Formats: sequence, C-alpha cells, structure tokens
Amino acid sequence: MADAALPMSVARHADAVQAAVRRRMWLAIAAPLLVLAYLAYTWVAFDVSGLIARAQPERAGLLALDSIAHKVHVEENLRRGDLRVSIEGERTATYAEGAFPDWVRREGDRLDVDLGDGYRVEIEGPTARFAIPDYGVIDIRVTADGVEADYPGPVPDWVSGNEIKFDARPTTDRRLQVSRSKIEVHRYFWGWENFWFAFDHPLHGRSAGEMWSFVTAEPRLDPARSNLRYAWDGWLANPDWQHGEILVALFETFLMAVLGTITAAFVALPLAFLAASNFTPFGALRFFVRRVFDFLRGVDSLIWSLIFIRAFGLGPLTGSLAIAFTDTGSLGKLFSEALENVDGRQIEGVDSTGANRAQIYRFGVIPQILPVFLSQSLYYLESNVRSATVIGALGAGGIGLMLVETMRTARDWENTLYIILLIVVLVIVMDSLSGWLRDRLIRGGAA
Repeated sequence: MADAALPMSVARHADAVQAAVRRRMWLAIAAPLLVLAYLAYTWVAFDVSGLIARAQPERAGLLALDSIAHKVHVEENLRRGDLRVSIEGERTATYAEGAFPDWVRREGDRLDVDLGDGYRVEIEGPTARFAIPDYGVIDIRVTADGVEADYPGPVPDWVSGNEIKFDARPTTDRRLQVSRSKIEVHRYFWGWENFWFAFDHPLHGRSAGEMWSFVTAEPRLDPARSNLRYAWDGWLANPDWQHGEILVALFETFLMAVLGTITAAFVALPLAFLAASNFTPFGALRFFVRRVFDFLRGVDSLIWSLIFIRAFGLGPLTGSLAIAFTDTGSLGKLFSEALENVDGRQIEGVDSTGANRAQIYRFGVIPQILPVFLSQSLYYLESNVRSATVIGALGAGGIGLMLVETMRTARDWENTLYIILLIVVLVIVMDSLSGWLRDRLIRGGAA
C-alpha cells in the first residue's frame, strides 16, 4: 500500500513542478506584454507623436547657443543713416565711433563686416552684399516696394523671409537681416559678455595679467578704497549679471532650507513620541497625531507655499513655513517608526537605576534614535535646498525667483545657465557638508 502511494506522490510533485513552470512561463510572457501595452497607452494618452511633431530642435539649439555665447550687433539704420555696434544690441554696451571691433571697418559710406572663415557682408547705402563660401554672393536691395534679393543659384534653406524682410543664417554664429528700416549683422562669440565688469566700467576688457598688476602694483584708482576692493565692488555691482543680488538670493535659499528643516525636525521629534505605540498607550491620541502627519505631508510644499504667500505675502519666511509643514509630517512618521523599533532592554536598564521619565528618554531612547534623527534630518536639509529653489520661483524669494525672472525672455539664457550652475554648486556643497556632519556626529569621524 505504501509502495503504491509513493508513485502517486511523485506524480503529484511532478504535476506541481510543471504547473509552477507554466505559471512562470506565462508570467515571463505576460509581464513584457503588459509593459508594452502600458507604454502604448501612454504614447497615445500623452500625445507623444504630437509633441514630437511640434518640437523645434533648431530653437532649442539657438537657446543652447545663447547660453554659452554672445553676439555683437552691427546695425545700419536706413532711416536715420547712423551706425551702431553693440553687444547683444544693448545701448549701454555700445562701442563708441572710432572704437569699433577690428572686424568692422567703415570707409566713407561703405561698411565692411568680416564674419570670419570667408563670410563677409558689405553694406553701402540701402544695399548689402553677403559673400558665402562655396555658394557665392547674395545681393540684397531695399527699394520702395520692399526688399529684393538676387541669388547666384537656388535659394538655400538657410534663407527665409519675404518682400518685407530678408533673413539669412548660413551658420549658427552668423546672421544677416535686412528690412526697410535697417540692415543688421549678428556675429556670435563664445563666452559670457561683460561677466566680470559692466561695459562702461573702467576695468572692462582688461586681461588677467593687467588685473593682477592693477590690484597689486598700480596706484589707487579710488583714493577711498584699495584697488582690490574697487574691483570686487565693481564685480558685485555689475548690472548685467547682478552678482551681488544673486549671492544674496542664494544665501536666502540656503537659509530658507535650513530654517524649514530645523523647525520640522524639532517639532516632529516630540510629536513622534505621541504617535509611537510603545510610548503612547492612548489609541485615540496616536490616531490623531498620525493623521496630522498624513495631512502635513499629503499636501505638497508647493501648495503650502501658495497658501502662505496668500496669507503672509511674498518672502523667504513663507518658503520656510512651507518646508517646515511638509517635512514635519514626513520626519514625524520616520521618527515614530524609529521609536517603535527601539530596544526595550536599554530602556529597562536606565529605568532600573531609578531614573525619572525625562532621564529615561534622554539616556535610554534618544541615543538609539539619534542616528536616524540626524541622518534623516540632514538628508531632508540637502533635499530642501532644491525644494527651496522651486518654492522661491513661486514668489517666496531666493534664487528661484531670480531664475524665473531670467527665463521670461529669450535674451537672458546665459544668466539662466549661470544661476543653474550656482544652484548645482550649492547642492554639491550641501551634499558634502551633510556627509561630513553624518561622519562626525554619527560615526565619530570614522571613514
């Protein structure tokens, strides 16, 4: 009888193994199919095809170029008959007559603009001749009927416009525009214009060697302050780059994150004791505190910032309050879970010495949750530097607000990139600082 039952047991085991193999096989087939179905649904639901069709990669390329380069405008006004050469078209950064760049030469009524690599524009009165290597010369004339152009061959795809305006951009760093009112040439150069000093500042355009000589050896340019202080003040007060205002805004963002995180950590810790089941026997109280944590972290910090901006107005304090409210919920939940997992034997050991409740918490509980308290608080501090930037963009102030202001026009993308790089540097510094503090406070400086 036992011998007959053994083959049946083996057969049932074999059937179970085969069934498990079939289930795994179907799962291996079904999982990729489900993923593909989900991707297909999102492709249709999010209209990815439409997004790709509406994409303008050439515009993205121009924005990227504007972030790392600047252009000089050469503008011949046909109505007034005057010539202006300026950086980024700004009147405050206009070259004086007779001090034009060496690639702009004027001889009587004729203007010669050398764009490099064989590209050249010659302007004389209402006519312009654009010489392009490997293509030829395009003759453009401004007449009473509009703008006319003669091509040496087929019209290239880098030429656009109509009878009102002619626009040619054979390369990304060279451009010619002709309209009834003006002829304008653009030439790009790598680098950020006027980054160190404003165009009209006495130190503008000096080389590194000249600057070193100025701050170390030359007589004082301003008797009331040293040359080093004069150069530093000129750099901070640069109206184009606003270095002084940006540094203050960056510091405001840092303080916003620090104040919000510290407030959240020290409010969440005592509330966590009320939410921990092994420290608060009253179920109704625990339920209430935990729901408070859920409410605080369930509302995003961006929503809190909008509420506080409406209540208290613009300013860094509203950003700090928004961070504090959201992080109180998150840190409170983490701290309460850490409290529920403390070792009861250490608490009993402190209690056996006759310690009161405050001493039990101080010597039996806090040392156990201190690593969690510090590591989580430092992590949230590092993360809140980024959150403070986004909150500041909504009106809470700091570097986020200045970032949004530079993005409102397509002319300040180099300033946008500058601020983004400073934010990245601040995040890296905060990451390194929080890592160092964790080593010192939690592991006693051990590597």
